[in-house]
Amino acid sequence: MIAGVLLAAGASTRMGKDKALVRAGRSSYLVHGVRHLWMACDSVVVVLGANAAEIRRRAESEFEALVEAGALREDLQYAHRHGSGGLEVHFVVNTRWKRGMYSSARLGLREALALQPAGVMVLPVDHPDVKPVTVASIAQVMLQAIVACRAKERATFSYALVPRHAKRRGHPLALSPALATAIAGDDGAEDLSDAVRRHARLVGYLDVSDPGVARNHNTPRR
Repeated sequence: MIAGVLLAAGASTRMGKDKALVRAGRSSYLVHGVRHLWMACDSVVVVLGANAAEIRRRAESEFEALVEAGALREDLQYAHRHGSGGLEVHFVVNTRWKRGMYSSARLGLREALALQPAGVMVLPVDHPDVKPVTVASIAQVMLQAIVACRAKERATFSYALVPRHAKRRGHPLALSPALATAIAGDDGAEDLSDAVRRHARLVGYLDVSDPGVARNHNTPRR
C-alpha cells in the first residue's frame, strides 16, 4: 500500500485565515487534499500545527457529514479497485511547526513509514487544484519504478518522482521508502527539495497535463 502525507501545519499568514479550512467548492482544502491522496493511498497522515485542535475538529465534522450523505462511496469503490480494504486519515500535530514546512514533512514521513508502505506521497494543503487522476498516475509510475528495481536493491532504492507541468515542477511528490526514511532522519537540509537532492539516487519527472500540480494558493482567491 501507499501512504500519503498532507502538510497543513502553517500559520497561513498570507491567506489571512486557516488555509486548511478555506473552501474550494463544497470542500475545504484539507478534505480536498485527503480525498485526492485517497486515489492512491490507503492511509493519509495529516500534519497540523497552528490552530490544530480547531482545524481537526472542523475537518472531522466535515468527513462525518460526507459519510452520512454517502458522498464517499466513490472514494471507497476506487480504493477497492486498487486493492485497499478501506480508507484512513490520521492527524498528527507538529509542535515545531514554526520551524517551517520541512519539519512537518519529516514528522509526516516518520508517521507514514510506521505503516510500512510501498511508497509515500507528499502534498501541501495549498494545492487543492491537483486532479485525482494525476495523483493516481504519479503513484502508478512510482510503483512501476520500484518494481523494476532489482529485488535485492529495492530496500535501498532511493527514488523520487516529481510531477511537472509546462516545465514547472510541482506536487504531490512521490518517494520510495528508502528515500522517505533518509529525509525523515535528516535535520540538516534547508527544505524538502534540498533533502531530495541530498539523498535521492534517482529523480524522475512525470510530465502531466494538470496545471494544478504547480498551482499553490497562499492568498485568497479573487
